[in-house]
Amino acid sequence: MKKEDLIKINEYLWEIPKKFRSDMRVPARVYASEKMLEYILQDRSLDQLVNLSCLPGIQKYGLAMPDCHEGYASPIGGVAAIKTSEGIISPGMQGYDINCGMKLLKSEYLEKDIKPYLEKLTDQIQRQVPSGLGKGRKIKLSIEQINRILQGGAEYLVEKGYGKSEDVENCEAGGKMEQADASVVSERAKNRGRSQVGTLGSGNHFIEVQKVDKIFDQEIAQTFGLFKDQIIIMIHSGSRGLGHQVATDYIKEFTGLMRKYKIQVPDREFACVPFNSPEGQRGLAASAAAANYAWANRQMIAHFVRKAWKFVLGEKNSNLVSLYDVAHNIIKIEKYNIDGKEVELAIHRKGATRAFPPNHPEIPEKYQYVGQPVLIPGSMGTASYVLVGTKQGEESFFSTSHGAGRTMSRKAATRQISGPEVIRKLKEKGIIVKCRSLRGIAEEAPMAYKDIDNVVDVVHNAGLSKKVARVVPLAVIKGE
Repeated sequence: MKKEDLIKINEYLWEIPKKFRSDMRVPARVYASEKMLEYILQDRSLDQLVNLSCLPGIQKYGLAMPDCHEGYASPIGGVAAIKTSEGIISPGMQGYDINCGMKLLKSEYLEKDIKPYLEKLTDQIQRQVPSGLGKGRKIKLSIEQINRILQGGAEYLVEKGYGKSEDVENCEAGGKMEQADASVVSERAKNRGRSQVGTLGSGNHFIEVQKVDKIFDQEIAQTFGLFKDQIIIMIHSGSRGLGHQVATDYIKEFTGLMRKYKIQVPDREFACVPFNSPEGQRGLAASAAAANYAWANRQMIAHFVRKAWKFVLGEKNSNLVSLYDVAHNIIKIEKYNIDGKEVELAIHRKGATRAFPPNHPEIPEKYQYVGQPVLIPGSMGTASYVLVGTKQGEESFFSTSHGAGRTMSRKAATRQISGPEVIRKLKEKGIIVKCRSLRGIAEEAPMAYKDIDNVVDVVHNAGLSKKVARVVPLAVIKGE
């Protein structure tokens, strides 16, 4: 793919026309500034976006966000809106970490109040929340308990006392997708998930103690309960080994069914079946169950973060309130106006997050007048952002970026910088880092990612979501 192959729609939007390749069903669009497009053209992101635009049932455009980079099947940062009545469902388009997403907890405290306790608080959070590839808690849940989590998500845990009703209210889908069916999740997946509820995982997953650095919209920030120098805690994790196994199971099954349904796609990684087929509905139910597990996982992490907070700061100071929890690898049923008609679509978001506008029925009542909170994390040691959904975002099926987006592979990062060097540089900025793997720290070095400020400027200027607050890390607990 070359820059000459794209048509510049405006300063922040580029299009690959449908005529670029004969099998494209819709044009492909990428949100990016001129500078960011140069990064994107360095890997196969846009070739994968063209492939995405060939999926049966896709509507209007194949989309890529400014943080996009090469991934499995779709670029990470890809969005495909598939018409349920005539389209497909593709677990590869959703990705392996089903409902990897963000949760933000807010406190009533300023940086100066927490600074004396920060080291102890960070240590305690790391003790309370296991992290690392395959790492779990000492106590394994029974298969029956896992089934209840798969069906009930975060709502089930709150009912059991691991949180508050407002945690469910301030969560995408109320922390539970109704399509979930635990019976279509394999025993192997369930067993992988028995010890991992309330665990961080590896890679770019993290818990950060942050402060609100800058407010862009005072009125919306007030509605969200955010203020300058406020201490907040951001959680980034997903469905762990259970979700990975669900994706593995259904990608394998759907690969074997492509011939039966006479479906052709340009890359076998997009293994898919008709959305309304029995297998497609089973795949959706399994995906929804894994998504419920991820919401439950973040809810349980929040429970243990609150426990650490209470241990360090005392009972009276233990109030951490959920601002929002939102997914960025998911398949959701949503309705949109297509050519003057309301159409039911299966929105496949992979490394893209939902950003609903004001007055949308699926966002909490308290946010109705301003829009849905959007959480976009940066790379380790850099800023993150709280934004809000906009009406203009309908052109991207109310989707926006999910993070900074990688510019180099994990292996390439470890060749260029060491873990101790990253820690030293972050310490110089006054940031505490806790990670039991020096290699893990090197893999997630800030230099391996795009500039989060540039990414967020694109989505803000393109109207996909609007900046509310910029937050910066004081302490980072990394997945290993």
